Amino acid sequence: MIGYDFKPEAVVVGGGDFPSHKMALSILHSTQKVVCCDGAADEYLSHGFTPWRIVGDGDSLSYDTIAKYSDIIRINPDQETNDQTKAIEYLAKRGIKDIAIVAATGRREDHTLGNISLLIEYLRMGLNVRIYTDYGVMVACSGNNSFLSPKGTAVSIFGFGTKGMQSEGLAYPIRDFTSWWQGTLNKTTSNQFSIHCKGEYIVYIGYDK
Repeated sequence: MIGYDFKPEAVVVGGGDFPSHKMALSILHSTQKVVCCDGAADEYLSHGFTPWRIVGDGDSLSYDTIAKYSDIIRINPDQETNDQTKAIEYLAKRGIKDIAIVAATGRREDHTLGNISLLIEYLRMGLNVRIYTDYGVMVACSGNNSFLSPKGTAVSIFGFGTKGMQSEGLAYPIRDFTSWWQGTLNKTTSNQFSIHCKGEYIVYIGYDK
């Protein structure tokens, strides 16, 4: 059963908008293993926090941060992945599978789309990764799943080649969508909804207002 509540082993802080919603902040502060993606460390430090690790290619780190926190910086020069994925891979190599990401959205729309779509790649790596924003949570899923959320909650579903997609507990029927927009702007009709299909998809669940 998938809901808002999640107890991550580690949290990754991206270079998007720093969280302000109580849900995202509670996730951010739920573990001491906070990994900042490169220059996101400067934003995190400005809020009075010190990361567990700083991971990235190092191109956006300030000189002051490099000088002061060199012992926790892990440089990965691979240009085939973004800093978010570098942080996820760093954690995965240490056996950490339950991971939350904050500050993955906002600012640059191309980064936002890329960061969200990468949830599917992390799912294929055998990881349980979720993105928390100031508006909701996004989680990649495969096959049949059930979700907990209050009646009237905003839900959007993005299919990645699913087959036979059906649902229970949603206001509007779903199907094997051919475009991302087709699965948006749904809502729950009870405190639980289910998705049945073969294949992979991302679910967005808005916070209870």
